[in-house]
Amino acid sequence: MDSESVKSEIIKQVKTQYALDNARQLIEKVNEHCFEKCVAKPGASLSSSEQTCFTQCMEKYMSAWNQVSSTYINRLQQAD
Repeated sequence: MDSESVKSEIIKQVKTQYALDNARQLIEKVNEHCFEKCVAKPGASLSSSEQTCFTQCMEKYMSAWNQVSSTYINRLQQAD
């Protein structure tokens, strides 16, 4: 492998690791934020209203995360 191939492979691995870390952070933050917001008294199962709240909260949080990520990626690409 030449140095450009090695460099390209390392960059690919870093991007993959970054994406995995972002996904892990997203899941942790969604669980933390939405659980605190929607589940007043933890029990053996979620009530219907808690499930609805949790689902809506997750959808909003993920939508916002996607928008921020897209904007960030676009700005990084423009800087190149």
